[in-house]
Amino acid sequence: MATKNTSQPAEGFALPKENYTYLLVGFGIIILGFILMIGGRSDNPNIFNGDEIFSFRRITLAPIVVLAGFIFEIWAIMRKPKDTATENE
Repeated sequence: MATKNTSQPAEGFALPKENYTYLLVGFGIIILGFILMIGGRSDNPNIFNGDEIFSFRRITLAPIVVLAGFIFEIWAIMRKPKDTATENE
């Protein structure tokens, strides 16, 4: 006679603690990218400074940093934790 597997799912979070740490790092990278986009405001609204608004930092570097942050977030979610039970044996 076959027995039913009545084990309950594990309680707790969906990911291990280490993955959540990586998620926070990725979130920090994304925030850094948006901080790099800040600026370009002029005190006088009649003056337009295109060099300040369309700088390398705001147009190229900041979007790359944000994209890298999102890629890091995906990696942090998909990362499998190391099995500490087999390492200690």
